[in-house]
Amino acid sequence: MNIILLSGGSGKRLWPLSNDIRSKQFIKIFKKEDGEYESMVQRIYGQIKTVDPEAVVTIATSKSQVSAIHNQLGEDVGISVEPCRRDTFAAIALATAYLHDEQGVDENEAVVVCPVDPYVDLDYFECIEGLYREALKGEKNLVLMGIQPSYPSEKYGYIVPVNEDGKTTSFSFTEKPDKEKAKEYINRGAYWNGGVFAYKLSYLLEKSKELLGTSDYSELFDRYDQLQKISFDYAVVEDEKSLEVIRYSGSWKDLGTWNTLSEAMEEPIIGDGILNETCSGVNIINELGIPILGMGLKDMVISASPEGILVSDKEQSSYIKPFVDDIDQQIMFAEKSWGSYRVLDVDKGSLTVKVTLNPNHMMNYHSHDHRDEVWTVVSGSGKTIVDGMEQLVKTGDVITMQIGCKHTIIAGEEGLQLIEVQLGEEISASDKHKYEL
Repeated sequence: MNIILLSGGSGKRLWPLSNDIRSKQFIKIFKKEDGEYESMVQRIYGQIKTVDPEAVVTIATSKSQVSAIHNQLGEDVGISVEPCRRDTFAAIALATAYLHDEQGVDENEAVVVCPVDPYVDLDYFECIEGLYREALKGEKNLVLMGIQPSYPSEKYGYIVPVNEDGKTTSFSFTEKPDKEKAKEYINRGAYWNGGVFAYKLSYLLEKSKELLGTSDYSELFDRYDQLQKISFDYAVVEDEKSLEVIRYSGSWKDLGTWNTLSEAMEEPIIGDGILNETCSGVNIINELGIPILGMGLKDMVISASPEGILVSDKEQSSYIKPFVDDIDQQIMFAEKSWGSYRVLDVDKGSLTVKVTLNPNHMMNYHSHDHRDEVWTVVSGSGKTIVDGMEQLVKTGDVITMQIGCKHTIIAGEEGLQLIEVQLGEEISASDKHKYEL
């Protein structure tokens, strides 16, 4: 089974745990049987592999998310990188061309497209397998998942059956109606449109030629910023007459706000937090390593990360995006393919960062034009390469790199942590040149 997972957006409604680099699907809040936590993308990837261990998963995403994906899922997952944002049709067309041209998937094969961030059980993926099998038959151009509504939501689009002589002859599609209209649609047997659909590669490649002028992966990638900006629903789904809808009536939640995310949390507190006995309906997620104490609180969320602190009524938490848009701050935490970093202190002429390297991983070999760096190894061991000279390092060692010198560090089998102090008048994330070793 071929699956394209759409991983986009910044998830600003889940600030301060998500930002332009660390989207909501990478927040580790779901507790596993071993007591460790996993993210949305880790959870959904694991569920896919549980249902179909041979499934080929490709993630369509932006360049800024590639490092986090490799960090959380490893190097084996396929990634179709969008050079910029051009809405869902271009993203899906590019990922489909990537499967065909780069991965060698036959055009008569089927693929299922679904978002990376729903909170679902395994029966969701069993339904996805059903979509895949129906698309593979080729009797319809497009096979959609229709999610059985649990209430008249105003947040989702609806797939509405068109009935003639007591039989469903076609479907119409509508975006986010008001509550009364949603009730009317549900009474007519409508489904939520969760953005899950399947097709043969040949179908989408033809649509790409028709609407974008080509289905060649290299051409699509090279002129991606010039492609028509249009949603898949508007470009394809709403005009397609040869389609089938398969009902899914299991559990499904869109965890796009703190209110809905807290409903999926198995425990009220993640991190260092205390709630007294007068609190009810309160959730704490604390990444700062300092205690948070809540007393007498009702239906609230408290979230603390290096990016900031949110204290909000759960209902009001859905409206934080415009306020977050006004916050101008550098990224304070990010996951990389080799590990992660967290900014500890920002001052004029210096920046202090805690760097964690995963076992047997290394940074890019790189240099800077405008800053010196000093590394202090605080745990673990490994090897540095500075201007081609290799040196073993261990806890307590200090390494100094001057402006212009090439450098990297490689962690040993137990991993490595270091404190990096950047010194210079023009400290910028863009001040980096990468080299091959």
